[in-house]
Amino acid sequence: MLTVLVATRNGARTLPHVLEGYQKLLSPPGGWKLVIVDNASTDGTRDVVHRFRSSLPLTYCEEPRPGKNRALLTALREAEGDLFVFSDDDAIPDPAWLVSLRRAADERADFDVFAGTIRPRWEVRPERWVLDDVDLAACYSITNPAQLAGPIRPALVAGPNMAIRRRVFEQGYRFDPEVGPSGGDYAMGSETDLTVRLGEAGFKVWFCPEAVVEHFIRAHQIEPKWILERAIRFGRGTYRRRLQREVERPWLWFGVPRHLYRQIAAQALRYSWAVVFRRRGSFRERWALRRLLGCAIQARQHYSNPTRPLPRQGRSAASLE
Repeated sequence: MLTVLVATRNGARTLPHVLEGYQKLLSPPGGWKLVIVDNASTDGTRDVVHRFRSSLPLTYCEEPRPGKNRALLTALREAEGDLFVFSDDDAIPDPAWLVSLRRAADERADFDVFAGTIRPRWEVRPERWVLDDVDLAACYSITNPAQLAGPIRPALVAGPNMAIRRRVFEQGYRFDPEVGPSGGDYAMGSETDLTVRLGEAGFKVWFCPEAVVEHFIRAHQIEPKWILERAIRFGRGTYRRRLQREVERPWLWFGVPRHLYRQIAAQALRYSWAVVFRRRGSFRERWALRRLLGCAIQARQHYSNPTRPLPRQGRSAASLE
């Protein structure tokens, strides 16, 4: 048996399409169940979920404290079986999704983490510059369409389509509740934080291209303002992972490592030149600049309060029961 775990916060708009997709799923050998944890929604999420309780093997629970990872930790207490599949409230599965992940897990006993294909489902057709100049993986968790089946780096696993064996969590590994969406400003990388730690601990990741979900991308998420805000969060998450590996405190200037000032200045110059000379790819340079600013924000936040260490082992004594 396997369990699908989905955290949702104000997902009433997308959940009907997602759960209709779940109704069309082929059942994997051993069966499956779905756990949806409501993370302090203020819309009609609860009512939407309850409409599907009679047609899906569904368990509904609530986590009132904001934070996607807190919600997933709550969902884990309801999980059953040997394989836990994670997805989002805006990811619509292909009918063979769970069958494909189940097959990959059964055939690859030496792998403990599995990732699948994530394709975009655009609410409105994106302009050409979005497809050419935006990092689709960082912004929307879209996987490389050319990615073949096989081992991949843990950092390439994305939250809308991943699976982890139960035995990993039984060894004490957990999502970090201090990272990821929490209703306000945050460092990106809630699932990546875990999968990277698992990779460092020796767990291997397998990519299963036939396990497909479509990630719904809203109209406002292809606007420059949203994308550039995403760059800040992406930079914060990137630097947070770097801090976890830090062995020596860098030289600081106003709470920010000096090397970041040099990188920001160099990138600002590249962006300025691209704008002045109207070069293609100027938005990519702007994204890179905002990512570095996110790194600086995360660094300053950490070094201004260094007494609370970042997690390194990622283990917890918490039970799955």
